Amino acid sequence: MTVAPAPPPGPPRDELLVLRVDHDAEVARALATLQCNHTLRGLHLFHADVDRVWEVFKAGHVFVAAAGGAVTDEHGRLLVIKRLGKWDLPKGKIDPGEGVTDAAFREVREECGLREVRIVGELPSTWHTYARDGHQHLKRTHWFLMEASSSETLVPQSEEDIEEVRWLTPDEVRAIERDTYPSLLPVFQAWLERG
Repeated sequence: MTVAPAPPPGPPRDELLVLRVDHDAEVARALATLQCNHTLRGLHLFHADVDRVWEVFKAGHVFVAAAGGAVTDEHGRLLVIKRLGKWDLPKGKIDPGEGVTDAAFREVREECGLREVRIVGELPSTWHTYARDGHQHLKRTHWFLMEASSSETLVPQSEEDIEEVRWLTPDEVRAIERDTYPSLLPVFQAWLERG
C-alpha cells in the first residue's frame, strides 16, 4: 500500500518511509510519523494480509469519491490548472446521486470554463490523503482522458482557488512535474504515454 499526503508548504519531501506492520496499531503510528515528519514524501506498508491493513488504514479516514479529467486539445496539449500555487488537473467530489463520468464532466466545465468536452478513455485512479476540519480524508479520484477545443475561452473558477487555466505541451507537462502533487504523477505519465 502506498499513500502520498498533500505536501505542506516548504522544501520538497524526498524520503520514503517503508515499514512492515504486524499489528493494527502500527498503522496509526506509521501515519502519525508521516504527518509529523515533513521530509517524508510517502509511506509503504507491508503485511501478510494487505486487505486487512488497507481496511485499518481506511477506517482512520473520511472517504471522499472524486472524478476529474486530463483534457487534450486539437494540438495535443494538456489542460492544467494552478490552484494554491501548485499545478493540478480539474477534479472534484462526486455529488450524492451523481455518476462518476457526470462528475468528471461537471468538474472540468466548472473549474476551467469549458462547455464542450468529451470522454475518450479512462486513466488510472489515484488516492491521496489530506487533513481538513480536524479529520484525515482519503480521496480516490477516477480519471478520464478527455478532449476539448482550445478555441473555447478558459475561465478559472476563482471560488475554488484556481488562479490559472492553460494548455501545456508534453514538454511543458514534464517540466511542471516537480511542482505538482505526487498523486498526479501517474496521471501525467499515462497522459504522456497515451499514444
